[in-house]
Amino acid sequence: MPRFRGNHEAFGRPGIEPRWTYADKEGVGTAYAISSRIWFTLLKGVLTEIYYPTVDRPQVRDLQYLITDGSTFFHEERRHLRSQAERIAPEALGYRVTNHDPDGRYTIVKEIIADPHYPCVLQQTTVEGDQTVLSRLRLYALCAPHLAGGGWGNNAYVVEVDGQNILTAEKHGTWLALAADLPFSRASCGYVGRSDGWTDLADNFQMDWEFDRATDGNIALTGELARGNRTTFTLGLALGESLHNAVTTLFQSLDVPFAAQRARFIEQWGRVCRRNVELMNASRDRGHCYCGSYSLLMAHEDKTYPGAIIASLSIPWGEASGDDNKGGYHLVWTRDMVNSAMGLLAAGNTESPRRALSYLAVSQQEDGGFAQNFWIDGDPYWTGSQLDEVAFPILLAFRLAREKALGSFDPYTMVMRAAGYLIRNGPTTAQERWEEVSGYSPSTLAVSAALIAAGSLARGRGEENTARFLEEYADFLEAHLEAWTVTTEGTVAAGIPRHYIRIHPVRVGDNEPDENPNHGRVVLPNQPPGLPWEFPAKDIVDAGFLELVRYGVRAPEDPLIVDSLHVADALLKIKTPWGPCWHRYNHDGFGQRNDGGPYMGWGVAVAHGRC
Repeated sequence: MPRFRGNHEAFGRPGIEPRWTYADKEGVGTAYAISSRIWFTLLKGVLTEIYYPTVDRPQVRDLQYLITDGSTFFHEERRHLRSQAERIAPEALGYRVTNHDPDGRYTIVKEIIADPHYPCVLQQTTVEGDQTVLSRLRLYALCAPHLAGGGWGNNAYVVEVDGQNILTAEKHGTWLALAADLPFSRASCGYVGRSDGWTDLADNFQMDWEFDRATDGNIALTGELARGNRTTFTLGLALGESLHNAVTTLFQSLDVPFAAQRARFIEQWGRVCRRNVELMNASRDRGHCYCGSYSLLMAHEDKTYPGAIIASLSIPWGEASGDDNKGGYHLVWTRDMVNSAMGLLAAGNTESPRRALSYLAVSQQEDGGFAQNFWIDGDPYWTGSQLDEVAFPILLAFRLAREKALGSFDPYTMVMRAAGYLIRNGPTTAQERWEEVSGYSPSTLAVSAALIAAGSLARGRGEENTARFLEEYADFLEAHLEAWTVTTEGTVAAGIPRHYIRIHPVRVGDNEPDENPNHGRVVLPNQPPGLPWEFPAKDIVDAGFLELVRYGVRAPEDPLIVDSLHVADALLKIKTPWGPCWHRYNHDGFGQRNDGGPYMGWGVAVAHGRC
């Protein structure tokens, strides 16, 4: 049985205030098997957030190596080494990460996968370099648990199991266990910024502290790896619902040779992707990006709540976010979820989109709407109302019906309830696609396509009167598109006075709204201090009108669409070394600050790239 090594408590409780890490990712990984309920992310050559037991529950901030020769230098993988990452196979979400010492003395090569069957991340590590350098090199594993979705209140312990020291952490009944297939020569728990391993080693390149526990704080685990003459070893991080569970999972994962785990991991993903629509020969990279993108969408589906697809395994500006940011992007937005399901459907996968549709039917609210976003168990996080998010599930149902891929699942009740919500609560939306402003929005009004889709499903069941009513209401919306959302007095692009605007602001529930899009002023949040925050609505544009083209409401060659695209490009398009990107809308403040610092209530806008 595991036993705690001792009672030597670290000093410096509770540690510095916890933060998550950066949202940009070089990789996202998980095994395909549903029994392996663990997900990991990569950034700058190290493991960042690790999620367990569901895809919306981050448990670890990061895991990396600290490197020193004990006397002349101290390196942290993320900050000091030059990193390169690549997938280990076209379909598999496992990664080969190569981290180089900038002075060329050594290289750390890591292959990172999830155990194909258990909730354990495996990291095979090879240290390369001149033997004289390697003989002096000391390698330390440094892990920052953020169990139960937060950095405060974590407990760390060194545990002895079968004569071996294991680094563990616990919070609210969730346990983490960290060890390798070689022992730790030294193991310690500490409080971040006070008595953790990084603080210890940065002082004199020596691990002087060896604490048995650090309780109720922002903690870190540190273990010196007893490499001896070995240049290759495997590090494992397992999670479980008890200490016994986590340690058992860890031992069983490390017991299987990494080569066998790797082969099984790749085989699982390859078997799934072989069923896709064959597009490899049509691509310029033999399908490398296509296969990886497909697997990435699949990885965002939960394994306990089948069909629940979150927006992203990330926390925006996590380096400036603490425990108060519970949701991040690891939540369900129906808009993101349906777009992911549509992508999988286009690749030939009908099973995952059908699971997504049945999950949405269960998650639908009593009034026919959907929460702005929600945890995978259906519990709302933000509670705003966005009409397009109510419409998207209808479109998914229609697409599956058209492909004859509904199986025995009947979404008709869900579709009719959602259509009823759109009619009762439209045509103005409480929030549009950017989740900020109420009014008449071109991207939201594209939901008229969903009402046509609902009408088609009703007619297929012999409900002719219902079908005609839905289609006539959709025609009403379509007939008012230009009157509600097109300015004739535009000034933001020379020679184009008539174009779609981002939104014509109108208060929901206003029985006598001003329907002239040349009028009205829109309040933009997230503006830097001292800058204007209110603008004429006719002067704020985005590319949301392209939803009208995507869903067949307007033709791509429609002159108004073409002119509006010229306006959007003139205002929003920027050139980067990696190709063109577009801001969400002009004067957007949701982004990094001018000095490159994180968004903290204001910024200078995010630009979105095109694949």
